[in-house]
Amino acid sequence: MKEEHTLALLKECSSGCKMALNSINQILEYVQDEMLEHTILEAKEEHEKLEKKCGELLRKQGEHEKQPGFAAEAFSKITTDVKMMMNGGNCQIAKLLMDGCNMGIQSISECRNQNQDASKEAMDLAAKIIRSEEEFMKKLRVFL
Repeated sequence: MKEEHTLALLKECSSGCKMALNSINQILEYVQDEMLEHTILEAKEEHEKLEKKCGELLRKQGEHEKQPGFAAEAFSKITTDVKMMMNGGNCQIAKLLMDGCNMGIQSISECRNQNQDASKEAMDLAAKIIRSEEEFMKKLRVFL
């Protein structure tokens, strides 16, 4: 049971980090402001570290990293492109990224709550990802 909970949580964390990185990479092409770009690149670096840690823990469990679904990635790309074409700028970029942070916080928190028997290492990593998302949202508020 503990191993199942650990795997489920790690897979959700890995998928969440991959979706965040995917979204960040999509939005970077629209960024014009140096301060905003710096903020986003810092978050990207943090997500890359967290995603790497997820992969390490999954491999330790004998598992592969979970890839976000193609449909989720395609929907994210289309949504980003459409919203940026309609109303680009720092405010829109911040809103899109904050929406993504919120989705990540919700999905990882829900998975964490459903997998209370996961290893301490997996629970700590999930909490770190949630804190990272919350911190990124705080930094993005100045661009609203």
